[in-house]
Amino acid sequence: MLPGVAESPTAGVKGEMAVAEPSAAQRTVARRTAESRATIPHVEMSIEVEMAAAVERLEPERCSLTAVLVRACALALRTVPRANAAYRDGRFELYSRVNVGVVVAEEDVYVIPTVFDADQKSLEDLSAELAELATAARERRLAPPAFSGATFTLWDAGAHGLSSASMVINPPQAAALAAGQVRPVVVARSGSLAEAKLMTVTLAGDHRILYGAHAVRFLDAVRAYLEAPDGGR
Repeated sequence: MLPGVAESPTAGVKGEMAVAEPSAAQRTVARRTAESRATIPHVEMSIEVEMAAAVERLEPERCSLTAVLVRACALALRTVPRANAAYRDGRFELYSRVNVGVVVAEEDVYVIPTVFDADQKSLEDLSAELAELATAARERRLAPPAFSGATFTLWDAGAHGLSSASMVINPPQAAALAAGQVRPVVVARSGSLAEAKLMTVTLAGDHRILYGAHAVRFLDAVRAYLEAPDGGR
């Protein structure tokens, strides 16, 4: 029998029943997810991004794809301040710092450590910081300040083999983005077939502050950086 699981002495049409008590972290996830869906009007939009140029940057820059995504989001947040904000108590709160929370998922729970001032860091620095945060999160070494202060949330869902994914907004943030796996796709170019490396990115926005036009501008800014990353140095 698993630790923390109590077996029912009776069996019904569903078979034997086991009751498991969630951990404190799992209770927090349940509470915040329910709060988000119940109180925030989510609007979701997706685009396809050509990732060939971004992928070529990885080895020479000694950086991870997640770092490229963090920087793309951070620069886009600078371009569209309404995405780097919150709707709270009937007001718009616009933040001067760009702090990106990055989902670190485990089997039974996930945590979201924060990369502070992500727009001011190089890809190499972001990659090193993300690796340290992920290791510290999995080893339960992160102090509470590391989980606070995020103005936006990113999930690199492609690292888990997902072609696309949706997000639940982390209150009180205005938006969150999920990036799928880079996948080879055959496309038509100039009358002939060619291979492209495409990624699906999906933005979830709080429609009380991030309207459709803002969301489109933000996704366009993310795509512009990813498709021409040298322009964002």
